[in-house]
Amino acid sequence: MALPTAYSCASAVALAALTFAAMQVFKDKLALEGIMTILGGFIGSWFFIFILTAVGNAGKLALGHTYQTKLFPEVIACIAGSVFVSALVHRVCATTCLLFSLLALYFLNRISHSPQDSSAQAHPQPQPGLKTTPRSPRGKGKGKPSKQG
Repeated sequence: MALPTAYSCASAVALAALTFAAMQVFKDKLALEGIMTILGGFIGSWFFIFILTAVGNAGKLALGHTYQTKLFPEVIACIAGSVFVSALVHRVCATTCLLFSLLALYFLNRISHSPQDSSAQAHPQPQPGLKTTPRSPRGKGKGKPSKQG
């Protein structure tokens, strides 16, 4: 079950602040080794997701439920902010954060479009002039459309 918009916005802001604080607390450990810098970029991409969620929810609260986040300026600003936060840890963190954030943006876009696509296919419109025969209770019926005439 989804949270109401105001609670989702507050949760996203709190999680973004917690992610930023964790990155700053563990800054020395994240910048120590190569694999840890990649982990720092991955954590930075989570910061991007939380900030993008907060911006989208704040827009819905301020401008109504028809508000949609656009590529420019909301998404670009959130990516720039997350790359900046990751760059405070290490330069490689910033690069991997950009890559992970773009990957996350791709999947967020796919997820956001999936309910519209599946609901359109869930109730197909009947074609005029075709009559479907009902299936038998055991599923042995043909169920093929036949010409009405």
